[in-house]
Amino acid sequence: MTEDGTAGEMRRHSSLVAAGIGLSRLSGLIRDAALAFFLGANVGADAFRAALRIPNFLQNLLGEGVLSASFIPTYSRLLDEGREPEAGRVAGAVLGLLIALSGVLVLAGVLFARPLTVALTPGFVGDRLDLTVALVRVMFPGIGLLVVSAWCLGVLNSHRRFFLSYVAPVLWNAGILAVLIGLGATAVLDPAVAAAWGVVLGGGLQVLVQVRTVRELLRGTLRLSLDTRSPGVRQVLRAFGPIVLGRGVVQIAALLDLVVASLLAVGAVAVLGYAQTLYLLPIALFGMSVAAAELPTLSRLGPGADAPALQRRLDEGSARSAFFVTGTTVGFVLLGQPIVALLFGRGEFDAATTTQVAAVLAVYSLGLVPATSSRLLQSLLYATDDAKTPAAVAVARVALALAIGVPLMFNLDQLVVDPTAPGNVRAVTDAVSFTLTPVDAELREAADNQLRLGAVGLAIGAAAGAWLEYLLLRRAVGRLALSPRLGGGTMLRLLGAAAVAAVAIVPVSLLVADLNVVVRLAVPGLAGGLAYVGVCWSARVPEARGLVDGVLRRG
Repeated sequence: MTEDGTAGEMRRHSSLVAAGIGLSRLSGLIRDAALAFFLGANVGADAFRAALRIPNFLQNLLGEGVLSASFIPTYSRLLDEGREPEAGRVAGAVLGLLIALSGVLVLAGVLFARPLTVALTPGFVGDRLDLTVALVRVMFPGIGLLVVSAWCLGVLNSHRRFFLSYVAPVLWNAGILAVLIGLGATAVLDPAVAAAWGVVLGGGLQVLVQVRTVRELLRGTLRLSLDTRSPGVRQVLRAFGPIVLGRGVVQIAALLDLVVASLLAVGAVAVLGYAQTLYLLPIALFGMSVAAAELPTLSRLGPGADAPALQRRLDEGSARSAFFVTGTTVGFVLLGQPIVALLFGRGEFDAATTTQVAAVLAVYSLGLVPATSSRLLQSLLYATDDAKTPAAVAVARVALALAIGVPLMFNLDQLVVDPTAPGNVRAVTDAVSFTLTPVDAELREAADNQLRLGAVGLAIGAAAGAWLEYLLLRRAVGRLALSPRLGGGTMLRLLGAAAVAAVAIVPVSLLVADLNVVVRLAVPGLAGGLAYVGVCWSARVPEARGLVDGVLRRG
């Protein structure tokens, strides 16, 4: 395939993934807007976010990331070699093993929900703890269904059916919305409990929408089993172990974030959740889409692929994601307040919560570029049968994030969001002092929901960890006779365009500061966006050229 053909193929496939992810993330924003309206950042919001993250460990440990790295490479190669019956047997065995393992873990999660919740949310007491336990018991079966959905995604992606697998989560979010609005808004159920039952309904819908296509693709070859003896299954399991270890470290870190966040003021867990929804959007759209679209092709190239072919795909993928993510970073840092206010600022979600979520989002966004770049480097290592390196790098990233984030978290929790104070922030006590312990429990559980800034500390640690992860993965990929470049060699031009965009946004934001939130977002955003794309186009950034040419053709 020619270089232009390679780039075109990547754009088509990653665009399909991005379209599916975009629709699912849009539905996620609508879901979070509804949660913000009904729950704000109070006890119910904390309980729902915490309860979702506890069983979500199961999905993340056994789901999409692990299967993409262990199952897709083996399954794709069998298909490419014309060995469809063996590919079907491998798929059936992997599904059988996943159902058995996730079934045991779901049952354990339901039975031991209280001790599990107490261990993972040590700062929760009283009503907040009891509600979280109840929600965990409801959610565990729904999250178990998402593991099966991840298997469907692996099959669909290997057959290059990218759109359906990534748009399916729309139904998961739709299930949550339907039960939340249908039962929570009418006071039949507490809104947090209604949303939890929606998780179960949504999980079932997400599986059902994929099953028909998967059955057609595997017609006559799928045999559900627990076979671990065939060479293909053994190869999947050999990769599965190190990847689960790496993912497990990351997920344990996410749970440790929950542990320490539970020691912050009421609302911190919810605030982190709202900020992460926005932060993960560009990573999914522009990092995961490129990495997911490239993994089957990289797997077909295999460990023996020539360096120039891998280098070309690496540069093109990095340039594609970096163009979009760099511009997004500028928007999140400078326009975070109106973005959060427009999406979530109604109902129980007040101005103080908006300020806090915007601050956390701005800090998270400083790790966007390395986080998206790392997704492609991970896919490249997985495609060359190296699952151990990403696992080891995950350990280092988590260690740094916690080492930086936890001390900062406890100290920043002494600062309170207060729209009446200078800079919207004031100290919670008369004197702010360095500490490595949480603030007083009564202040954490205060009924007035003080919304301190401890969550910002965790975001700082996460951003630092993202940069370390990229640098270590870059070094590992360099051993393959490749030269990974941030932004595929376009990063300096992108940074120049980002600086020009910032210069355009700041004065325009000041001019419209007293107008409504739509104007405060749209006008500076348009000015900054045009400046960014214009400078990138002038600097011959390929993605900017392709974007402008596409718009002009449609016009």
